[in-house]
Amino acid sequence: MSNSIRLAKRLAEQVPCSRQEAEQYIAGGWVTVDGQVVEEPGFRVDESHQIALLPKANLAPLTDVTILWHKPAGIEADWLAHNLTAETMAAGNRSGLRFLKRHTSGLALTNNLETSASGLVIFSQDFKIKRKLIDDASKIEQEYLAEINRENCSLNPAELMSQLNQSITLNGKLAPALKVSWQNETRLRFAGKGIQLEQINLLCQRVGLTIVNLKRLRVGRIPLSSLPLGQWRYLLGYERF
Repeated sequence: MSNSIRLAKRLAEQVPCSRQEAEQYIAGGWVTVDGQVVEEPGFRVDESHQIALLPKANLAPLTDVTILWHKPAGIEADWLAHNLTAETMAAGNRSGLRFLKRHTSGLALTNNLETSASGLVIFSQDFKIKRKLIDDASKIEQEYLAEINRENCSLNPAELMSQLNQSITLNGKLAPALKVSWQNETRLRFAGKGIQLEQINLLCQRVGLTIVNLKRLRVGRIPLSSLPLGQWRYLLGYERF
């Protein structure tokens, strides 16, 4: 492209504003080139390109984001980190954030989930959240919902619940007892800090229960709630794990 210049330079001359402000407008997704949003300050333009600053443009600081995803069963937990798009964002975004390309980079999977399971999976660019969910995973309570088959279970309801609420040895160590309760006749809720799916599987196996499917409902204080299957949303500013 002959006689082309960086978009940031062109915008700074056009607004006018400082080069730093121009770069911030562009990185924030507030600038269009021929009607299309461009987020790269180094994008090359020439006199034939129509450059516009969107009406609601502002210089609010760009922040790291955290993504909550309702993972379907059969998909690996880290899939969304490489496939985050605006099309799969849940309707009714209340975060005040606009989807930007920069939100797709540097996303760390903070809480792995088995491919066969569904439910809440969290990705983050925020160092503090990554440290809390990864390094302090054993201190954060999680909750799962298991749909079970009782055909091979001979225990009565009281005996069954007593067995499920006991501690078991996992990988050579005594794992803390989980809080187990019935949701209905075919579904059990499991809650506990540092909970491992292997622990749920072993608890069910030893009493003759077969897990049909498993869903993570909550991580810390953040519930899956009504987030549609396969869709994602931003963590809201007031939400805490």
